[in-house]
Amino acid sequence: MSGHGNLEEIEETDGFSFGGLFRRYRTPLLAAASLVVFCLVGYAIMQLTNEVRYDDVVGALAATRPSSILLALFFTALSFLALIFYDLNAIEYIGKKLPFPHVALTAFSAYAVGNTAGFGALSGGAIRYRAYTRLGLSPEDIGRIIAFVTLSFGLGLAGVAAIALIVIADEIGPLVGISPFLLRLIAGSIVAILGAVMIIGRDGRVLDLGPVAIRLPDSRTWSRQFLVTAFDIAASASVLYVLLPQTAIGWPVFLAVYAIAVGLGVLSHVPAGLGVFETVIIASLGSAVNIDAVLGSLVLYRLVYHVLPLLIAVLAVSAAELRRFVDHPAASSMRRIGGRLMPQLLSALALLLGVMLVFSSVTPTPDQNLEYLSNYLPLPMVEGAHFLSSLLGLALVVAARGLGQRLDGAWWVAVFSALAALTLSLLKAIALVEAAFLAFLIFGLFVSRRLFTRQASLLNQALTASWLMAIAVIVVGAVVILLFVYRDVEYSNQLWWQFEFTAEAPRGLRAVLGITIISSAIAVFSLLRPASFRPEQATDEALARAVEIVMKQGNADANLVRMGDKSIMFSESGDAFIMYGRQGRSWIALFDPVGDHRAVQELVWRFVEAARAAGCRAVFYQISPALLSHCADAGLRAFKLGELAVADLRTFEMKGGKWANLRQTASRAQRDGLEFAVVEPQDVSSVIDDLAAVSTAWLEHHNAKEKGFSLGAFDSDYVSSQPVGILKKDGRIVAFANILVTESRQEGTIDLMRFSPDAPKGSMDFLFVQIMEYLRGQGFTHFNLGMAPLSGMSKREAAPVWDRIGSTVFEHGERFYNFKGLRAFKSKFHPHWQPRYLAVSGGGNPMIALMDATFLIGGGLKGVVRK
Repeated sequence: MSGHGNLEEIEETDGFSFGGLFRRYRTPLLAAASLVVFCLVGYAIMQLTNEVRYDDVVGALAATRPSSILLALFFTALSFLALIFYDLNAIEYIGKKLPFPHVALTAFSAYAVGNTAGFGALSGGAIRYRAYTRLGLSPEDIGRIIAFVTLSFGLGLAGVAAIALIVIADEIGPLVGISPFLLRLIAGSIVAILGAVMIIGRDGRVLDLGPVAIRLPDSRTWSRQFLVTAFDIAASASVLYVLLPQTAIGWPVFLAVYAIAVGLGVLSHVPAGLGVFETVIIASLGSAVNIDAVLGSLVLYRLVYHVLPLLIAVLAVSAAELRRFVDHPAASSMRRIGGRLMPQLLSALALLLGVMLVFSSVTPTPDQNLEYLSNYLPLPMVEGAHFLSSLLGLALVVAARGLGQRLDGAWWVAVFSALAALTLSLLKAIALVEAAFLAFLIFGLFVSRRLFTRQASLLNQALTASWLMAIAVIVVGAVVILLFVYRDVEYSNQLWWQFEFTAEAPRGLRAVLGITIISSAIAVFSLLRPASFRPEQATDEALARAVEIVMKQGNADANLVRMGDKSIMFSESGDAFIMYGRQGRSWIALFDPVGDHRAVQELVWRFVEAARAAGCRAVFYQISPALLSHCADAGLRAFKLGELAVADLRTFEMKGGKWANLRQTASRAQRDGLEFAVVEPQDVSSVIDDLAAVSTAWLEHHNAKEKGFSLGAFDSDYVSSQPVGILKKDGRIVAFANILVTESRQEGTIDLMRFSPDAPKGSMDFLFVQIMEYLRGQGFTHFNLGMAPLSGMSKREAAPVWDRIGSTVFEHGERFYNFKGLRAFKSKFHPHWQPRYLAVSGGGNPMIALMDATFLIGGGLKGVVRK
């Protein structure tokens, strides 16, 4: 993480700890823990429903009154209306303004996906990141929105549950087996803490937490958001409450139970809180309401509150896609947002319908349907349709991940699987509702066909730990349902070979065996398959191709590819490339892709997939805001690194008061006898020995070693490839800087800047000024002064933790790196400051990625800690 010119060396003293092992395997460990929790929940549900039979649940489901379903739909609409105001309040809080239709579509889609899928790869945060980047918000703004939404929901949920507990502790105590006094004590403590935070933050008071200052929301914001959250929770609780049968439990008591169930479901990290939420509801209400009725109501609740909004979101975006030929700015804008959301919505829908097919394979077919089928179809066809539909459900689950990545192969797999499953759903059970859902998915896939153009192999997409955990949860859930539905059927080996129209249990048993075997094979393939791509150092031929591309574009920093210390990944057309290095488990791409902008999206995806195939994380280092939308599409999260200083040479003129100090420095340098000259590439060899002597003296004086990756090192071929600016005193070279340029003349910059220990004071400023005047005279429009690390980081309200840490290090980290000094030096040239970012794939830890980048630049741990 360095600016140009090697102005200061990075000193890093952090070492490794035993916690590093947990950090490295954090995601798979959490996934395994979530699976264990789900298994325990499945066992608890079996015990709690020991006296319940499947037919009773179906009967209770059928007995639900239409008026109750209509009320549930009404309260669902109210809840999602409140959820949209989460985002609106968050956007207003960070001082931004976006069109309401765009925010409404984004927020509705984010909650529809988040409520249904519930785990990282399909989270609501990813939806927001994809959509809001297209609307011009920075990653810091989006991070603050997500933080605001998450925090407000968590605090609001705790507040609503606590207030409800205080009021009705006497009623809820017997339900959960805790004394009313203890419940009121706990609830009162929560309310007191929330009240204290609200009082402290009144009028937007700043809270000092050590070196970090955080402005808390003012009382108006707190109050308004709490009312929104309370309304949302009350409405969503009412969805389930109106679906329950008549009961003596009042709505306030149920609200407290519901809030606790939602909170535990979120904390469990199980996708959509599946099973955890149901267990809490059943355990709390089982003594007051028939459990079979509760189970039926929970099934309807999931359909109304989780499935229906996802279908509406897909329909809304599909409508925007169908209107893509409408020549209207609003329609065009909505379509662009829809294009960012549709792959994620279809991915969630495919996942949901895959689960539906798997679960339906272990539940019995209505007797009248089987009797009808027996008159027209042979038994082997029905058996085969039943077994194959479960496997097609698993195929949809696997294809769901590829749909989120816009793979054309995933689109074809999803279409084929959905069409086949639709046909088989009619052959196996005349399942009209199931067929309708599959037809809806097919409609959405065909409407959005243009979005799935990435020609990448679905088989090469190794499933992550979160997806493997989700598949395992589906399999375990199918086993639990099978055991629940056929708990009265005594197991025997003969069941496996029993083939009859009325033999439902054997049919479900064989389906579970099939999905278990196939899912296990998928898991083994994902975990054990060898890396399909290994990075290698660039060959001379590849370097020559890359240099040719560099010279035709405008990013002068791209000349760092000449060092030959990085691997190169070319686009399919060969007119663009990514240069990258590997450190630890990080593949780190330097800067934006270089070359034809039409190849950028393809290169980003190829790089991310190659890193994942090698079992590594993909990292983009020092990227511009222009690349953020492509990184968001590939599932990467961006974190601000600092700001790049770019001076406009067209207005650069050493006149006026603001340039007085530099004019005085330049005049003093000339009085000291310093002379500036530019040595063209073909003439550098004549002075290379003198330059080497200056470089060696500079390194020894600073007790430093050569760097790499994002910085050049003194190599005769590298230094000789571009012009070199030199300073002479008494005919001897005392300072130099190699000048990086391209044929476009859009931008010039410098990399190495080395001085002899006896160079006069002010030589650095003088050399910069002279190089800038030289480039202006050559017709260049901009001068890149390099990045000021960690500058411009937000310390404002709801700023992401990354920004608060970065701003703290910038303010107080002078003993490790001259952060403020570097910013101050570049500011003397009155540049425009442009943000630069670090983007990390999946749930990757940005600190680990940044550490790997630092090691790559410094040549390993020894190079980093050596001053």
